[in-house]
Amino acid sequence: MHSSRYLAASALLAALAGCGLLATRPEGPAPVEQRRPDLKLSTEPVPLPPGGLARPRAHWIPAAWGELPGWGVDRLSEWLPALRAGCAVPVDPWVALCSQLAALKAPDDAALRRFLEDRLVVYRVESPDANPEGLLTGYFEPLVAASRKPTATRRVPLYTVPADLAQRKPWYTRQQIETPGAAAVALKGREIAYVDDPLDALVLQIQGSGRLRLTEPDGSEKLVRVAFAGHNDQPYRSVGRWLLDQGELKPGEASWPGIKDWARRNPRRVQELLWQNPRYVFFREEPLPDPSLGPKGAQGVPLTPGRSIAVDPQSIPYGTPVWIDSTEPLSTRPLQRLVMAQDTGSAIVGAVRADFFWGWGDEPEAQAGRTKQALRVWALWPRP
Repeated sequence: MHSSRYLAASALLAALAGCGLLATRPEGPAPVEQRRPDLKLSTEPVPLPPGGLARPRAHWIPAAWGELPGWGVDRLSEWLPALRAGCAVPVDPWVALCSQLAALKAPDDAALRRFLEDRLVVYRVESPDANPEGLLTGYFEPLVAASRKPTATRRVPLYTVPADLAQRKPWYTRQQIETPGAAAVALKGREIAYVDDPLDALVLQIQGSGRLRLTEPDGSEKLVRVAFAGHNDQPYRSVGRWLLDQGELKPGEASWPGIKDWARRNPRRVQELLWQNPRYVFFREEPLPDPSLGPKGAQGVPLTPGRSIAVDPQSIPYGTPVWIDSTEPLSTRPLQRLVMAQDTGSAIVGAVRADFFWGWGDEPEAQAGRTKQALRVWALWPRP
């Protein structure tokens, strides 16, 4: 996205209204979570007994293939790359299925459907109190224009981790980092790049990663990724929540467009707004040789647009194929497809709870901001 564009509602309103899981299709901006690409692989998956499985935050109920709405019409060939990505780091009990998958040569949708039905069983995922309904939100990877050196307009730095981050916990707050003092001295020389607007930097920090369209000192441009490398161990607080508490926005205005509009009308208070969130994220720069690959999720594999989701790993282990039944944002058109559980986030908690990865660019940003849908899910698992 161009630097004049900002994060969709899904990426900034993490704790905006303290939303819980909704059983009906809600309206308004999607709640937001801080991405956690530093989380480790789940080590819990085990074969499930025929009677179901009680996980810490979910109950898996045996179901049938015919229970999956739209199962017969999904383009499973579009899901296959996400599965292959997960098979790059297979965890038990998926090793055998990944080996069998490697023997398939360019399978079509029908062949993939038979392959899965022969080897997997279906479990309906419910909450511990037997509620099969939950919430689908969306997220995306920001794309921000940046320069290697500061310019007249690009003066907001993105930093790599300070040398004493591990020794000083918590590290300095956002306000301390952005004012002259010890924190600024510790970060001198650790600038990765500079962006136009502090809200662009906040986008990247909340999402935990992003793409930079980077201008080098010689005028050349390249596309790179900045990935999560650490944070200052300060608490995360929503700037949107602060605007509501201050009476600066009404509940119906608590969307990202409303926050952008407030910032335009109150340019001298933007810094005050940002300092309400003491959490500060540091990055590492990564090459982006293949722009078609998404950022790595908590499973440690690249996310696939439209086919990767973030889940609560205490409900669904990473690497699990998941059937979702929902609707498209602002529409009654069904969103029914096979996806892979490959990521998580601090607001993704509960049995029937998923964050849908839309990809990168303007349309995924818009879709992520609009996604707040009723959801049902089924987990697919190797036959006992």
